[in-house]
This record gives sequence, C-alpha cells and structure tokens, in this order.
Amino acid sequence: MVVIFFGGSFDPPHCGHLGIAHAALRALQSSTEDEVRVLFAPVGRQPLKPAGSSASYQQRVAMTRLAIAGNTHFDLSLADAPNPAQAKPNYTIDTLLHLRAQHPPATRWHILLGADAFRTLHHWHRAAEIPFIADLIVAARPGEDLTDLLSLLPPSLTLTVGPHNHFRIQNPTGHQAELLILSDLHYDISATQLRDQIDGSAPTPQHLLPPSVLDYIHQNHLYA
Repeated sequence: MVVIFFGGSFDPPHCGHLGIAHAALRALQSSTEDEVRVLFAPVGRQPLKPAGSSASYQQRVAMTRLAIAGNTHFDLSLADAPNPAQAKPNYTIDTLLHLRAQHPPATRWHILLGADAFRTLHHWHRAAEIPFIADLIVAARPGEDLTDLLSLLPPSLTLTVGPHNHFRIQNPTGHQAELLILSDLHYDISATQLRDQIDGSAPTPQHLLPPSVLDYIHQNHLYA
C-alpha cells in the first residue's frame, strides 16, 4: 500500500484541500499498481500557529469526516489529536513515526504539503529527517515560482532535478528521498478568507466548500 499523509488545520476543510488530495492521488496511481490512500489528519496544536484554530479539534474532525465522505481512497486519521497529558504541540515527525509503526513495514509513505507549508518546512521540528520518513509531494499555487527549491529545504539537504517535476533529496549520509511538485493546480483557496466570508462580511462561499461542511458550519454557528 501507498499512503499519502495529509495533515493540516482543516479550519475548515475546503474544496482546495480536496482538489490537491485528488491531484496527489492521481499522480501516484499513475506510477504504481499498489493501492493508494490519502490520510487526512486534522492537527491538534500546530507549533508554528500558537494562536490555535478558530474551530475546536472535535469540530474540525467532524467537518473533515463530512468533506471526505464517499471517497473510497480518502481516510480520516486521529493520529494528530491533541494529547492533554503532554503540554506540547503536535510535531509531524512524531506523528509519521507513530503511523509507520502501526502499518506493515512495506507500506510506502508520502506527505502532502501545500506550497505555503513547504516554505516553512525548514522551521519544523527535526525538519531534515522528515523527507526520509515520507517522500514529499508539494502542491503549488497557480503561477507560483518554486524553481528555487533548494533554498526552501533544510540547509543540510541537497537537491537533484529530475524529469517531470520530480526531484531527489539527499542528506549528508547519502540517504535519498523523492520530491514531487504538483504544478498547474487551480485550487487557490485561503481558509482565512473563507472564515472571513462565512462570518457575514461577504456572500457565503458555497462553491468553495463541500455542501455538507457548509451546512455543519451554519448549524454550529462556526466562524460567526
């Protein structure tokens, strides 16, 4: 099996999240005969967002479950749930190591990042280790220039350019990992702008959210 880990606030989960997940799924399905699944994992506490999320973790889990319902290749994971016993944020590397330990050793792992998240990767906890736990897939925004990829990686890593938006990452010990750029995607949706629109300052963005998620937001008076 091939698993694409897709973590994030999902505050709320929108059509942009679903779009890049579908794009990553198609990209890997075209290159393997193995089963490919996307694991949506709402995060409890993000280290780089100390202010936290607008909706609670339970509400974001409920919205994510609604957003991916009906897609047989999408699964919900609670691996990034907040841990009240540990007064620390959720670190992606810890979550990935925990998930890998729960799956068969032959499982191949990828981590799906939006371009904004990829630009902050060098600030993540134990960032230089992450590509060698799960190969990277980066979804570029429309018209975004990601040619200077080397400057975005942790400084100890080197990058080799390959064909068709494929790159190879190497660390000082010689271990290699893959990086795939998903380009020409037209899912430039901002969750912050969505929340601002939902609170009544602009027309409700019905075409940017799954109907079930929008109904949940209205029923629970979120972002008002």
